[in-house]
Amino acid sequence: MIASEKRLLASIHDVSPRFTREVDMLADRLSKYLGGSRFALLVVPDYWAGAPIAHDSAFKHRLQDWHRSGAEIFLHGWYHRDEITHYGRISAYKARHLTAGEGEFLGLSHSEALRRMRAGRALLEDIIGAPLAGFVAPAWLYGPGARSALTEAGFALAEDHFKVWRPADNAVLTRGPVITWASRSPARIASSRLFAAVARHALVPLKTIRLALHPGDVGVSELLASIDLTCRRLLRDRVAGRYGDLLL
Repeated sequence: MIASEKRLLASIHDVSPRFTREVDMLADRLSKYLGGSRFALLVVPDYWAGAPIAHDSAFKHRLQDWHRSGAEIFLHGWYHRDEITHYGRISAYKARHLTAGEGEFLGLSHSEALRRMRAGRALLEDIIGAPLAGFVAPAWLYGPGARSALTEAGFALAEDHFKVWRPADNAVLTRGPVITWASRSPARIASSRLFAAVARHALVPLKTIRLALHPGDVGVSELLASIDLTCRRLLRDRVAGRYGDLLL
């Protein structure tokens, strides 16, 4: 890829045996636009403590196939579920209003965040036989413990809602809001469709634009239509890139 080219980076969140059908549907949809598996898969080792990848041979093989086909594999928390009671005003607001109980790394201590990062990394790298592309906290929410743990965990990349950075030195590699969709309620469906409609035009000047899809998107036809429109519009003047391109 030429360094000066505009890029579209696409990702599928919450990759887990819990959502195999939905992830397959989203991967097929993105492949049509991106020319193959040029997307990132954000993998949860044990989604809500009820879907452990470690005991699912079929899903392990699926991850291996995706990796061999060119998909970038990221660690996406461990459980994805937030098990912490938040007492700080800002953290409590984020936990209540920015996610539905899924900001797993928002309230973790440094030691617990690092333990889960290292365990998740070891599990997934053993499965795919290669280094992971990076780490993305569930709901893009990082508390102080998680941010400090990232500097020790050795991931090449990390991402939140507004940027991608290199944890080794905290260098920001690209900025700009992720275009994503929400399916939890009619109000969120409407607001995410509106944001995507604005963003697919307003963000065009940016060198790098990011899209994030979730399993819940497949159950809402209006969201799938919005995803299709957004991919078609953004790929008029940019190429399907990879997160690893940001390190070049």
